[in-house]
Amino acid sequence: MRKHLFFLALPLLFLAACERATSNTQTVISDDCGVNWKLIAVGEMVPSRVGVCALKVTVPSFPMQGDTRFRVAFQNRALAHAELAYSYEITDPLKFISNAKYLGKQNAKADDKANDSGRYEGAENMVIDIILRDIATEDLIATSIIDFDQAKFEAAYLARINKKLAERGVTIQALTFNIVPDDQTRQAIDVISARNVYASFGLSELGDRIMVARAGASRVDLNVEKAGREN
Repeated sequence: MRKHLFFLALPLLFLAACERATSNTQTVISDDCGVNWKLIAVGEMVPSRVGVCALKVTVPSFPMQGDTRFRVAFQNRALAHAELAYSYEITDPLKFISNAKYLGKQNAKADDKANDSGRYEGAENMVIDIILRDIATEDLIATSIIDFDQAKFEAAYLARINKKLAERGVTIQALTFNIVPDDQTRQAIDVISARNVYASFGLSELGDRIMVARAGASRVDLNVEKAGREN
């Protein structure tokens, strides 16, 4: 009787030792120290394996948030800062893990700290941010900051970014790209915009005179105003 109970308990112990791939993660395993990886479908049993080269990594399958800020140069070396916020998802865990082998943990479970989404965000943002900066640098150097169209740029930029990130198993779902000009660049934009307004009324020469006068009159006006108050 005891033997029968023992043999009946063995399958239960085996099932208890196994883990199922959950819907909010993507589980990949390797039996050769990460040379080749296999994806475990959602709901399937994740086989329990032992050995130094028996690796298991669970990758988040839900959208994660990222942001970055870097310096960019527009046409004629107009300098600005680019501020980006984006939502991304790991869509191909096999490609992703091949480019981010430093993530996860040997035989890690889905709820281990090694698989915390914040850790994935911090590490993967480094990979994504490099591509974001490189492509922005290429695209903006030939773009006039005066004529910069944020919506039009974002659409083309997102397409280029996702084409490159597809090689890493990552897709950016949404992105905002804001430009913050440097002080000198902002002043130049104001001057050019003002000239365009005067030119639209056929008053280019008058506009130039007014801007020259205002450019050199800020401190003089302040001194005159103070003198008037004292009198």
